[in-house]
Amino acid sequence: MGEGVLELIHLADEENGLVVKVLGRHRAGALSGHDYLDAELVVTSGFAGGSLALCLLPEDLDDWVSALDSLAAGQEICWMDGGRTPEVVIQPSGQSGGAVVTVKDHPASGAWVRIPVRLAEGWVSDHRDRLERVRQTWPSEVEETSPGVSVWRDHRG
Repeated sequence: MGEGVLELIHLADEENGLVVKVLGRHRAGALSGHDYLDAELVVTSGFAGGSLALCLLPEDLDDWVSALDSLAAGQEICWMDGGRTPEVVIQPSGQSGGAVVTVKDHPASGAWVRIPVRLAEGWVSDHRDRLERVRQTWPSEVEETSPGVSVWRDHRG
């Protein structure tokens, strides 16, 4: 499948937004780092805006699946809270299909930004589709056979 920039997350209305764009493999062809994805987190609002570079691990995508399950149940989530990347908190507000999105850049600047966003109908399903497109475009091709030992997956099936 052809590679290109894909939006893993797109929570935006006419005033505010959070977008996570997946740009491609971090270290394409290198066993260590091949399945890591370079990405950019972009926050926009009438008051503040900015972007941060990210490196998404396969576990981050797995955690996003769990986060979407929680969001579908109306629960608050905290995604990428391991301390190596900016943390994303999404709190469904229940007010006309909205949410409050907070990005906390603990590892670098220490800055936080918090924006309200109106969510489109079916946004959780849309984000499951976005995740699937990311995984189809950059499938996992490396497996860890034991701690610290990785090999290329055998796709000859």
